[in-house]
Amino acid sequence: MKEKLIKKAQELRNHGFTTGEIADELNVSIDTARWLTIQKTTEEKTDAPLDFAINWETLGGNSTRLRYVSGALSDATLSHGEVDVVVGVAISGIPFATMMADYLDETSNNGTSLAVFHPNKHRKDEDSSKEGAISANFATVNGKKVAIVDDVITSGKTVKEVVTAVKDNGGEPVVVAVLIDKAGLSEIDGVPVESLIKVSRLG
Repeated sequence: MKEKLIKKAQELRNHGFTTGEIADELNVSIDTARWLTIQKTTEEKTDAPLDFAINWETLGGNSTRLRYVSGALSDATLSHGEVDVVVGVAISGIPFATMMADYLDETSNNGTSLAVFHPNKHRKDEDSSKEGAISANFATVNGKKVAIVDDVITSGKTVKEVVTAVKDNGGEPVVVAVLIDKAGLSEIDGVPVESLIKVSRLG
């Protein structure tokens, strides 16, 4: 498995993916993605960061399964009240968010829109002082109750960035919904986290 991840990380790097995009694509932390990309170029092998690689391609390649998982995420979201906008975190959160917005729109009295967030980790320069941005091509969050959706929480850094951006743009984040929470978080900056799967490391 490790050799397969190293090979895939190298292929993505050769296609111009940033470390953040590689982390998203392989569902690993940025530290793990960085480690994977340097393994072939480093003479001295180093130990991998402690992490769990998540492979959900059986969901991603099947719209029926995506719909069912998005329905379960929507149900978890509704336990925090109705939302006006679902913000999908690029790239892997967008399919879930799109289907959730459609599902929630059917159950809502006032309609549910879709917004997209581009995290800082996808920038080529990866300047940690910069923040990601909510796309102007989708719904606005200003004055809206917002659900934030991603596939995996690894450290919580990206989701915290989205929560901040939603607040800065006049929105009220009411819940974060994810497929897998590798950090075991119950809230981020006062916003509750709902996950279908929480990963706990023992020992």
